[in-house]
Amino acid sequence: MPRWTPCKRRDFIHKLRQLGFDGPYSGTRHQFMIYQQHRLAIPSNAEYSVPQLRMLVSEIELIIEQALSVEEWNQL
Repeated sequence: MPRWTPCKRRDFIHKLRQLGFDGPYSGTRHQFMIYQQHRLAIPSNAEYSVPQLRMLVSEIELIIEQALSVEEWNQL
């Protein structure tokens, strides 16, 4: 069974683009990406830890209204 692994910021942004997000755009404190009318703040760290990545993925699931498994995330 695959496990969650840390993710580089560049790879995270690439995966979001494959899911249909636009951006990243510059905000006041963080960059953000847009999906339809929804905005997702992108943290500025170079690599996201597993807990941070899982928190971001759960927010993405709410935005796109679709569940993402570890396998689906890794295939993006």
